[in-house]
Amino acid sequence: MADLIGLSTKIVDSGIADQPVNRTTGELSEIADKLAMVESFSHVVTWDSGDGLVCFDTSHVNSGQQVVDSIRSWSTDPFNALVYTHGHSDHVGGSVAFGANARALGHQAPRVIAHKNVQRRFDRYRYTNDWNVAINARQFGGIRGDLNNALNDLRPASGGPRLSNFIPEDTLETTETVDRFASMTFGDTVVEFHHGRGETDDHLWSWFPEKKWVATGDFVIWNFPNAGNPQKVQRWPIEWAESLRAIIAKGPELLLPAHGLPIAGKERIARVLDEIASALEYLVTSTVEMMNAGETLNTIIHSVKIPDATLGKPYLRPLYDEPEFVVRNIWRQFGGWWDGAPSRLKPSTDESVGTEIARLSGGAEVLMARAKELAASGDLRLACHLADFAGWAAPDDPDIHAARSEIYEVRRKNEASLMAKGIFKGASRESDSVVKKATGQ
Repeated sequence: MADLIGLSTKIVDSGIADQPVNRTTGELSEIADKLAMVESFSHVVTWDSGDGLVCFDTSHVNSGQQVVDSIRSWSTDPFNALVYTHGHSDHVGGSVAFGANARALGHQAPRVIAHKNVQRRFDRYRYTNDWNVAINARQFGGIRGDLNNALNDLRPASGGPRLSNFIPEDTLETTETVDRFASMTFGDTVVEFHHGRGETDDHLWSWFPEKKWVATGDFVIWNFPNAGNPQKVQRWPIEWAESLRAIIAKGPELLLPAHGLPIAGKERIARVLDEIASALEYLVTSTVEMMNAGETLNTIIHSVKIPDATLGKPYLRPLYDEPEFVVRNIWRQFGGWWDGAPSRLKPSTDESVGTEIARLSGGAEVLMARAKELAASGDLRLACHLADFAGWAAPDDPDIHAARSEIYEVRRKNEASLMAKGIFKGASRESDSVVKKATGQ
C-alpha cells in the first residue's frame, strides 16, 4: 500500500510535483479507517459501511476487473452500492466487473446511485456511439511516450482492445436517482449526495457529515479543470466553481478525488479548492466582460490568460485540458457557436478556401514552403494554418501531406495538454494516410 496522504501533503505543501500525481497502478491503499482507494482510471473509492461496501465510481471497463480484484484482496463483503459520480465511461464501465463479481459470489446485485441525467447520458452515448469511439481514440491518441511522468500514460483502456461500444452493453443501470440533493444512510452513517454541474451536467459530490469526508469525483482531477474539452459537449465552468465553493463551506478534512491524490487537512483542502475555483471564476469573468464589450472570440482567446504561476500548481497544470479551451466553452455557454467573424457564419468549404489561397500565392508548394519556414521559426500556430490550406488545395499530393504531417508532429511535441496533442496527432495521421495511399504502402 502507498502512503497517498503523505505523498499529496508533500506535493501540495511544497508546490512541486516531482513524481506522478495521476497514478493508475491498480493498487489499493487504505486512506482512513474502513476507507480505501484503488488508483485506476478512474480511481474507485471504497468504504466499508458496516452494511456492505459502498464504491464511488467503478473505473473503465478494461480496468474494472483489476479494481475488483484489488478490492477483494481487502474485503470480501458484498457490494452494497455503487455511486456513479457522473456518467463518463471511465467511471461507469467497470461496473461490468462489479456485477459479475456479485453474481459469482452469490451476492445481490449492488444498488447503483447516480444523478437523474446519467441515464440520459447513456442514451446519448448509444445514439452517437461511433462518434464517441472515434473522438476518444483521437483525444487519447497523442501522448504515448511524452507525458508519462506527469500523467502516468493517462488513457482509458490502457493496454486494452479498442472498444466497439463506448458504453458496454452490460454496464449496470441506475437503480436510485438523485436530483439536486439526497441523503441516504448506510449502516449507521449518513451520506449526502449533492448535484452540481461542472465537467458534466450529471455530477454528484458526496459528503459524509460525521466523518468530514468528501468524494468529489471529477470536480478535482489534479490537472486544470476539464471545462473546455474541444470534442465534447458543453462544460460548465462557473457552476464548477460554485460547487467547489459549496464543498469548501462544508469544511472537509479528507478529500477523495476520482483522479489524482487524496488530500487531508481542512485548511489545505480549502486552499486547493479555492485556487481551482478562483482560476475558473477569473476565466468566466474576464471572458464575459470582453463579450459584453463586443469583442470577438478570436480576440478573447488571445487575450484572456491564466498566470504561469497558477498553472504551475501541481493540481492546476494544463496537462489534460487548458484555459484557452475553457474560454471557448464559456463563449459557447453564453454566446452560441458563431465566433463573430462574418465570413465564418456561412463559410465556403475548406477545400475551396485552400485552393483559392494556393492559386493566389503561387500553388500549394509555395504555401507549404512558407509553412515550413514559420514552423522552423517557432510560429506553429500560423504554420499549421498554411499547412492546412496547402493540404486542402492538394488533397492527394504525398509531398504536401508528408510535410503537413511533419509540421503537426512538431506541433504535437510542443503542446502540453493531452487534448491538443491528441488532435494534432490526429492531423498528422490524416496526412500520413494520404502518403501511404499515394505510395502504395
